[in-house]
Amino acid sequence: MKRFPRKSPLPEGTGTFGRVCLCRDKITDKHWAMKILAMADVIRLKQIEHVKNEKNILREIDHPFIVNMRWNTKDDCCLYMLFEYVCGGELFSYLRNAGRFDAATANFYACEIVLALEYLHSLSIVYRDLKPENLLLDRDGHLKITDFGFAKKLKDRTWTLCGTPEYLAPEIIQSKGHNKAVDWWALGVLIYEMVVGYPPFYDDNPFGIYEKILSGKIEWSRHTDPIAKDLVKKLLVLDRTKRLGNMKNGAEDVKRHRWFKHLDWNVVIRKQLKPPIVPKFVVDGDGDTSNFDDYPETDWKSARSLDKLEMQLFEDF
Repeated sequence: MKRFPRKSPLPEGTGTFGRVCLCRDKITDKHWAMKILAMADVIRLKQIEHVKNEKNILREIDHPFIVNMRWNTKDDCCLYMLFEYVCGGELFSYLRNAGRFDAATANFYACEIVLALEYLHSLSIVYRDLKPENLLLDRDGHLKITDFGFAKKLKDRTWTLCGTPEYLAPEIIQSKGHNKAVDWWALGVLIYEMVVGYPPFYDDNPFGIYEKILSGKIEWSRHTDPIAKDLVKKLLVLDRTKRLGNMKNGAEDVKRHRWFKHLDWNVVIRKQLKPPIVPKFVVDGDGDTSNFDDYPETDWKSARSLDKLEMQLFEDF
């Protein structure tokens, strides 16, 4: 059986109990992705509230550029979340194969992400884990954001240190409290990585990465599109109050940037733009798994059953 990359929705090193596997509806023949979590491991790793939070956020959202959850349940040993199956694989794989994207390709993916972030922020949800590994391509080549383990509903600010080192905003590193501005910073990092081929802040050591982020110094290659460069500079602003996307007009400031001036945003949301990359498939139908890697089989069915007291911890799942 194929197992799909499990980008842990939990703090580093604690995602080993999660599995996402392909399943098929016997009546409709439609394929879905089922995320399975062993509750005993959720308890052991003290991730009960974390997992409940992820489920609650997923139940609230529904967007063309997000991998939407359609159903969730539990039995006496596992939690189950059923998602749309997005069969095109990770943007990360396509970017690594290409080395870097041309400006038009990067622009296509960036505009779909902008609309997804605008939607999440309108619901007071900060995503906090934007990176190529969490961006999937659907059958036609449009983007879908996945993995909402770090997402959080915010009233003001939060102080949790989470995310991928290369994509962390300076205010997260400095523990100053952060808000939706961190998503716009991460978009700047992503656009840079797409057009240059590697992240703007890189080091073999995480602390070296943090130092470079806090310095705010960015090196550019000669081939970088100047208008894309201007947008990235306005997103990678250390002072979040002056960061594009986090000012008075919010996402509108990003959408009005001249890198996007050719776009009709109504056409974007309707998925009427022509994708620059269309995934290739080995077999017909939406159950093709050729764009994902093979993962070792694990017998998740052997997860132990919970006792009555433990089950009470998951009453509201």
